[in-house]
Amino acid sequence: MSGRCSFRGSRFRCVYGKPVSRQQSFMGLPITHGVHDTHCCAVNPAFIAVVTECAGGGAFLVLPIHHVNGPGGPQHPRVCGHRARVLDVKWNPFDDQSVASCSEDCTVKVWHIPACGLQQDLTRATKTLMGHSRRVAVIEWHPTAQNLLLSSAYDYKPGALLRFPVRVVMAPLLSVCPSEALLLSVSFSRDGSSVAVTSKDRRIRVLDPRTGTILQVSSRGQHRASKVLFISDKILLSTGSSPWNQRQILLWDPDDLSEPLFEEDVDGSAGVLFPFYDPDTHLLYVAGKVRDGNIRYYELSAEKPSLSYLSEFRSLLPQKGLGVMPKRGLNLNACEVYRFYRLICVKDLVEPLSMIVPRKEDLYPMTAGNQAAMTAQEWLSGVNRGPVLMSLKPGARVTNPYPEPAAGTKQDQWTQVEPDCTALTATELDFMEELLQAFYKQQEEIRGLREQLNQREVQRHHVNSLTEKELGVNRENISNKNVG
Repeated sequence: MSGRCSFRGSRFRCVYGKPVSRQQSFMGLPITHGVHDTHCCAVNPAFIAVVTECAGGGAFLVLPIHHVNGPGGPQHPRVCGHRARVLDVKWNPFDDQSVASCSEDCTVKVWHIPACGLQQDLTRATKTLMGHSRRVAVIEWHPTAQNLLLSSAYDYKPGALLRFPVRVVMAPLLSVCPSEALLLSVSFSRDGSSVAVTSKDRRIRVLDPRTGTILQVSSRGQHRASKVLFISDKILLSTGSSPWNQRQILLWDPDDLSEPLFEEDVDGSAGVLFPFYDPDTHLLYVAGKVRDGNIRYYELSAEKPSLSYLSEFRSLLPQKGLGVMPKRGLNLNACEVYRFYRLICVKDLVEPLSMIVPRKEDLYPMTAGNQAAMTAQEWLSGVNRGPVLMSLKPGARVTNPYPEPAAGTKQDQWTQVEPDCTALTATELDFMEELLQAFYKQQEEIRGLREQLNQREVQRHHVNSLTEKELGVNRENISNKNVG
């Protein structure tokens, strides 16, 4: 365990968490009681989305970000188009009115939220992404390419899904299987050229998202990884536990996962630690869930990869999940460098928590903006680009340094991958969804039957081998008796 210095010459040593008052929080929200390992909350400068508890299907609330202390209960309109519990929601980083949701009904849906907010229940999605045969557990937008979404389900079939100009996407554009274990966490690199995953076998894998080729795999050592996060192209961070149930934070080299670069033991508490990294200030926030309401702050040194403990926000109210506001939605006048939205189930409350640094110099460098660096087709063709940066200064404008995609036939070729469903009626589309669901469930049943047949075949071979051994022993005994 690395020692924690009581004093460091850091400009962020005075960072602290400042929760807002109860009147400025989102009150009366029926937050979901599901036990799935997601945050159930997503935030952007316009809206906040929170997965809610409901009977008969799945739903989540979408509220304007300034809609505090208002009605958020059963009377408020919801997004309720899923047929089973919603597991997670994620806003499109390049469109503040587009949100994706994954559910136990084996689908991923993309919704368009009106600029004025929801005035009535939203039941019809803009896109319905199908291709999984079990509940979808993880979704993640690509950080630089437009309209590219990664999903992972309990059928062990991660796939990158491209959003087409049709309402129903019947199959993923790419389908890669990095491991046979269930994925627990997914993180894209800054330019989206690599993806790091942790799975149920508690190992870390770095792979090429275009081909599914596994580039690096961690060994079955002393660290059981739960969550993974790309810090930079040279540093990978994971949280997990040791064989002695000590919660840990480790730094890795993505090109060599044989040994960690740095290791920090946090405490001996139970529960998963969720990392959040701010690349502009190099601050790492580590938060717990369910039984933990604390958030720890660390400063990361890139020259010699290490973490320096700064401080901690403590709360007696445990958090169900955490949403993070993008940098372009922060209050610069209050020296706010990060903002969490804590889901507190015991109070039916969503509490904003601002991370404050009491200084204004050098706090807001150029940061990732809300403009895509490339199209999905460019990324699929092998192009890698970093995020388009923007200035947080009022009135400042930064142009996209990347050239606009040339008008050609490449996009037209990709849009022909899926059949045109625009001429179908709503009833026909719903019927198509039901047929696809039945097809995927049937494929899953066939897979289960094949596994049972394989198991019975193995058992039959085992019984036959035992029988042959017993017959051989009996023959040997009979021959010995005859000789005697």
